[in-house]
Amino acid sequence: MKSLFLTWQPWAVLSAVFAGLTAILAKVGVENVGSDFATFVRTVVVLAVLALILTVSGQWQSLGTVPGRSYTFLALSGLATGGSWLCYFRALQLGDAAKVAPVDKLSVILVAVFATMFLGEKLSGANWLGILMVGAGTILIAYRG
Repeated sequence: MKSLFLTWQPWAVLSAVFAGLTAILAKVGVENVGSDFATFVRTVVVLAVLALILTVSGQWQSLGTVPGRSYTFLALSGLATGGSWLCYFRALQLGDAAKVAPVDKLSVILVAVFATMFLGEKLSGANWLGILMVGAGTILIAYRG
């Protein structure tokens, strides 16, 4: 079992499970709260949990050991995450979770495109077919038919 968690697959599946729970829990959470304030509360909770994990696991790092390039890209990633969360909570407040979450997952398509363009990653024909199917599935789920 321990070796199972040394590969990316179980972590990715757990990420999907938590993302699914996030949509449902957030939809209920934003019912009587402003979406931006709800995002703030969520962020504070994430910060507190991560601080606890770093403390318990002894993973705190000296700030000077992190290269400037890493800080730059982690800061940009943080800005992108914040923008994503703000938009996601607003969408959940205005729409159905079962439609908002799949549209949010169009990020799968964008990651594939960005990874090939900016990171030089290669995807096979089967990979691109799967990405197209994700797009088609998203359209079918979000369609008001």
